[in-house]
Amino acid sequence: MSDKELEAQFSQLETAIESCFSNWSALNTSFLNGKESTVSDSGIAMDEVREAYKIILDMPVSVIRAMMTSIDKLLRRPGLPLKRISDIRFLLILLENPLLAQHNFAEETRYHHNILKRILGMLSGLSNECHQALANWFANYNTVHLQRRINLVNSFITYRITKARRSVVGLPAAYEADWRVISGARVMALLFAANNLSSKLPFSAFYNTMVDYVNLMADFESWQSRSGKFSFCQYPFLISMGAKMEIMEADARDQQETKWREAFLNMLFHQKPTLPYLMLRVRREALIEDSLRQLAQNETDLKKSLKIEFVGEDGVDAGGLRKEWFLLLVRSLFDPQFGMFTYDDDSTFCWFNPASFENEDQYFLVGIVIGLSIYNATILDIHLPTACYKKLFGHHVGLEDLRVFRPGLARGLEQLLEFPGDVESVFCRPFVAEYDAFGERISVPIIPDGETTMVTNANRQQFVDKYIDFVMNTSVKRQFGAFKRGFYHVCGGNALSLFRPEEIELLVRGSDEPLDIEQLRGQTEYHGFEETDETVGQFWDIMKEMQPQMQRKLLTFVTGSDRIPATGTARMRFQITCGGSDCDRLPSAHTCFNQLILFRYQTEEKLKRMIEMAITESQGFYVK
Repeated sequence: MSDKELEAQFSQLETAIESCFSNWSALNTSFLNGKESTVSDSGIAMDEVREAYKIILDMPVSVIRAMMTSIDKLLRRPGLPLKRISDIRFLLILLENPLLAQHNFAEETRYHHNILKRILGMLSGLSNECHQALANWFANYNTVHLQRRINLVNSFITYRITKARRSVVGLPAAYEADWRVISGARVMALLFAANNLSSKLPFSAFYNTMVDYVNLMADFESWQSRSGKFSFCQYPFLISMGAKMEIMEADARDQQETKWREAFLNMLFHQKPTLPYLMLRVRREALIEDSLRQLAQNETDLKKSLKIEFVGEDGVDAGGLRKEWFLLLVRSLFDPQFGMFTYDDDSTFCWFNPASFENEDQYFLVGIVIGLSIYNATILDIHLPTACYKKLFGHHVGLEDLRVFRPGLARGLEQLLEFPGDVESVFCRPFVAEYDAFGERISVPIIPDGETTMVTNANRQQFVDKYIDFVMNTSVKRQFGAFKRGFYHVCGGNALSLFRPEEIELLVRGSDEPLDIEQLRGQTEYHGFEETDETVGQFWDIMKEMQPQMQRKLLTFVTGSDRIPATGTARMRFQITCGGSDCDRLPSAHTCFNQLILFRYQTEEKLKRMIEMAITESQGFYVK
């Protein structure tokens, strides 16, 4: 085929592409999958859309330019209001354009973002019905394509923030009235809702690093004031864990400073000496009773910085005694012998004991302790499942949550739902739930006349729903209610609402992500050792060679928890202290200071053997 013939063919193709991509009706009725557009199905064959873009992008530049020019023309004047869900298919088709994510030079970036801003503007301005449909349609995307849409919109938000940071107006004013930022955030909210429906990606996939660099405290204050202006705190899924923690810590500092000023003025004008921090003086032998009594007496001071004094012991609390108090108190409250919580052998998680004899005060104390740990940045070795934190936020909990901490029970309920035969004759099960009360099996009807109502194929879903509700809600209503009151007694501030339940769990328990040994080494403090000492070098070599499970055991040995801070190793304090020259004593640890005590063992082999013996022979908390 001659060049002239090729040119003629491509000219015809350009005309066809222009007529399709510049016309709403033509584009909106292209790539249909034969189904009607509904709230759950877009009616678009997305694979065909993506394949079409691949073909077009392999063509001469003139064809690609014709497509982009036509898209720009269409978006400037779509030709009709977009009211029905069937009207918006073309926007999903345009959002799949790979060129929108291409930014090789400044002019190209501006051009593609100008197109993208119009797509996002239209998407954000649609009706609630259309937004619900979009969330469902996005939820049908596979993980890769959903992530690409998230990355595309996030890169647009990043671009707009970068421009705002250069504005003479300053932040947050430069983005508060920027409809492009607002549109991007709203579309990200749709993608976030889609992910909540499908659970394909971790919540961290939505974090936008550039958002962390705006003046988030000013943004937070604007949001708190209900000024009506846009703020990123309205879309907290964009804010990283680290930034949220900074907001929470700053908010806590503000509240603590307020308490300090009140204490100072109280002392100045009323001669009433009041400490600027919350001081608890507790006896080790009466730890729970003393803690509960003094926390109840100081309800208004719970957001002050916490300090601990153990009665009859010398020492000023610089953080170590506080951590020891947390460790000892948690060990006591969550001790299986205490009976406040039940433990599942398969999952190793615990749950509120419906048969507990303890009064509500004890559960109230647990809630306060967990709240205090967040405000005092202390990781607790608490094995409550995510369902607990979801309940704190008022989120629904169901079978998938039960599967996490009671996998055996969940499997049994699933088998009941999936059983192909006659449920009533095979299972012979009434509408009754059971739980263990210190060796005695207690049966409780979960509907009126449950003892005489049998589970059948027709009502088995109702039985499963009621059983799950009993386990997770009804049977522990008293215990969880007191726990929740205690938690919110401490954490009732607006900053908490920026977090997701999973993030609060990370704040309380820490992260189980792999240890970054090099980063931990870089921020370790040494006492009696130099960083260049042979023993120190040998220790880090041993640490690197350890299996992850052994690294976790060492972490537990030194810190009291096998987890690291929610934002990673970078926020973790670690100390190595010299205990003396070579000897046959095992390494020891002061968990309240994250301090490992090593001796100058003669050989690396001996150092390794002594460390392994120390961490494998220690059990539970190791507090000195």
